[in-house]
Amino acid sequence: MRILSGKAAAKRVNQLERRVSDFSDLEPQVRRIVENVRRHGEVALLRYASKWDGVVGRNLKVSQREMERAWNEASPRLRTSLRKAATDIRRFSNWQRPLAWSRRTDGMNLGQVVRPIASVGCYVPGGRHPLVSSLLMTVIPAQVAGVPEISVVSPKPSTEMLAAAYMLGVRQFYRVGGAQAIAALAFGTKSIHRVDKIVGPGNRYVTIAKKLVAFDTAIDFLAGPTEAIVVSHAGQPAFIAADLVAQGEHDPDALPIFITISRQLAQRTAKVVKSLTENNEIARQSMARNGCVLLACSPGEAMEWANRIAPEHITVDPSALPFVQNAGSIFLGPYSAQAAGDYVSGPNHVLPTAGVANFRGGLSVLDFVKIITVQQLSAQGLRKIGPTVAHLAEVEGLQAHAESIRVRCARA
Repeated sequence: MRILSGKAAAKRVNQLERRVSDFSDLEPQVRRIVENVRRHGEVALLRYASKWDGVVGRNLKVSQREMERAWNEASPRLRTSLRKAATDIRRFSNWQRPLAWSRRTDGMNLGQVVRPIASVGCYVPGGRHPLVSSLLMTVIPAQVAGVPEISVVSPKPSTEMLAAAYMLGVRQFYRVGGAQAIAALAFGTKSIHRVDKIVGPGNRYVTIAKKLVAFDTAIDFLAGPTEAIVVSHAGQPAFIAADLVAQGEHDPDALPIFITISRQLAQRTAKVVKSLTENNEIARQSMARNGCVLLACSPGEAMEWANRIAPEHITVDPSALPFVQNAGSIFLGPYSAQAAGDYVSGPNHVLPTAGVANFRGGLSVLDFVKIITVQQLSAQGLRKIGPTVAHLAEVEGLQAHAESIRVRCARA
């Protein structure tokens, strides 16, 4: 794990601040897949599912019987763990729910109502690591929001994932993944209904496909390789290293970074990281490619760097919370392991990467609802604001707008 200071550290921060997800090498290939599914529907989807997802025959949908069998065969410990995680995620999601409200003022009744999206598609990775936790993190907020139609797609779903789907009451589960699954959710096929929004993490093919269909259906955001930053100046090397390696093992392209003003702590942490990655090939690759320690001149500079990088995960001392401006999820203090947020603590683990945290946080119940404004004006209320509305409409040259006010005010 490289230790960078001075100009080298500043240069690395500049690089990370300007980072973008470059998928130009794969985009033509993914575009062909998406277009084939758009044009040929089920025929193209089945061809890709047979080639890449191991689907035999024409049945992409996982039956309720198969999910029930997976649940019945699950170990008591797995069932307990799934129930505990689901309970905590659902509780947090309920706390996040936006409220309808209305206010009366000057002859007007103004407010908002909250309505669920009609249908969503949840993508759950099933490749190197079948992410059962991602099933919980995408389906549960949608259920809390009241989404009536929830479809799940995942390549080669594990029995643990099917057990979790049964526990959640998932009815539409399809054993297909990659760009072809995203295209099927966006455009619809004979077996998979078109959805209004697609959410969930995935590999580069999935991310590019979400980008390509984003004008045909809504998406949450483009999520690239995992990012983790720890900012600490007097922490425990074992804890810091453990978080960096834990997030680093997601992907060889993961971004694990430690920012500190203490060279001694940097050296001790780098030593622990080396020992923890000896038997973890993926984490060792991510550390070699992107892992580093940035030595800042002051705590203020350390936080400035962290905010410029805008990471997916960030761990800081509780006293530093007011200074964190850009992050997907914040972990406070030494015992708030980032892995806790990946599974059970409650906040969502589907988080923005590649600088997206500059303008939004992670997946939440808000991604599954529409907040619709409501306004009701009385005759008195319209008389009060009518002249202003009419004048502004005339300034813009919209005479019919102005007349729609005058015709009412004349009879109010």
